[in-house]
Amino acid sequence: MVGAGVLSLPFAMSELGWGPGVAVLVVSWVVTLYTLWQMVEMHEMVPGKRFDRYHELGQHAFGEKLGLWIVVPQQLIVEVGVDIVYMVTGGKSLQKVHKLVCHEPCKDIKLTYFIMIFASCHFVLAQLPNFNSISMVSLAAAVMSLSYSTIAWSASISKGVQPDVQYGYKATTTAGTVFNFFSGLGDVAFAYAGHNVVLEIQATIPSTPENPSKKPMWKGVIVAYIVVAICYFPVALIGFWVFGNKVDDNILLSLAKPTWLIVTANMFVVVHVIGSYQIYAMPVFDMLETVLVKKLHCTPGLPLRLIARSLYVAFTMFVAITFPFFGGLLGFFGGFAFAPTTYFLPCVMWLSIVKPKRFGLSWTINWICIILGVCLMVLSPIGGLRQIILQSKTYKFYS
Repeated sequence: MVGAGVLSLPFAMSELGWGPGVAVLVVSWVVTLYTLWQMVEMHEMVPGKRFDRYHELGQHAFGEKLGLWIVVPQQLIVEVGVDIVYMVTGGKSLQKVHKLVCHEPCKDIKLTYFIMIFASCHFVLAQLPNFNSISMVSLAAAVMSLSYSTIAWSASISKGVQPDVQYGYKATTTAGTVFNFFSGLGDVAFAYAGHNVVLEIQATIPSTPENPSKKPMWKGVIVAYIVVAICYFPVALIGFWVFGNKVDDNILLSLAKPTWLIVTANMFVVVHVIGSYQIYAMPVFDMLETVLVKKLHCTPGLPLRLIARSLYVAFTMFVAITFPFFGGLLGFFGGFAFAPTTYFLPCVMWLSIVKPKRFGLSWTINWICIILGVCLMVLSPIGGLRQIILQSKTYKFYS
């Protein structure tokens, strides 16, 4: 549940401001917990059948053809989007470590090269046939994300509020403020992103009529969301309180002292995004190879896997090198891909499958979530895209 998106929350706060920022964080926490509960409930809605994939649930709700076309493109955008963002995150964290550890006379190495260094390990890891050993990767990633979140807010506290701190909006024009606000919404949406894999996780839990899988799953969700609150709220609020609107789009880039601790935190981020990249890439590899074998009649085996997966890693690396803008990418993908799958698709499916009474409590709550989610999906990519465009004006590509 806790992704690298947590690092951009202080920056999102600087774009949203104190009042709206806290409101957006809390409302997102509540709405996404509610939609997650819906997905856990819908997993075994039909007696004797389990929906192990998001698109299977989509097909049950919207029909065979339409369900696929609604869900699969969304999931692909989410998975590819996360992988691109993680490429940038990994590269930037490695660059920060290099800057902190290596003093004069050290040559400045371009971000492009660090992203390539980060990508190099994925060319190897992508060849793993499947993720039977994923529990260890998940455990490592969970420990890492908790650790770097804690380091981020505790190091901020020890640094103390900056003397020239300002909490106003950075943008000088009204339009700029509004667009930044939209982008901030996307940054928050990106941080709440566990819904894409929740059914796959629940599918691994044994289930009987007396003891359905939703009971242990729901306990797990509650624990995960308490951890999310412990990670997200302190990082967002303390980070913004200490740095104000001068905070970097990745909080760990704003911190420099104590050196060993910040280096450790950045290395934790690297290890975490290495694992997470693979987790999000696996379903893409799966789809890619299925299409190549079934539609293009390629022979399944090592050569196919080697070529297809390496091309995918190369593609995400190329996009990350071209647009290494962490904040802008988060705002764009957060709204464009995460808002539907996290905020309102589960509600639409719930209305379609459960059919609650019109104007009843359940019906009203779902419609409120849908309206909020659609606004998020429409508005935040505009802000994120504008940020990318503004940053690319001053950025020399492949320089």
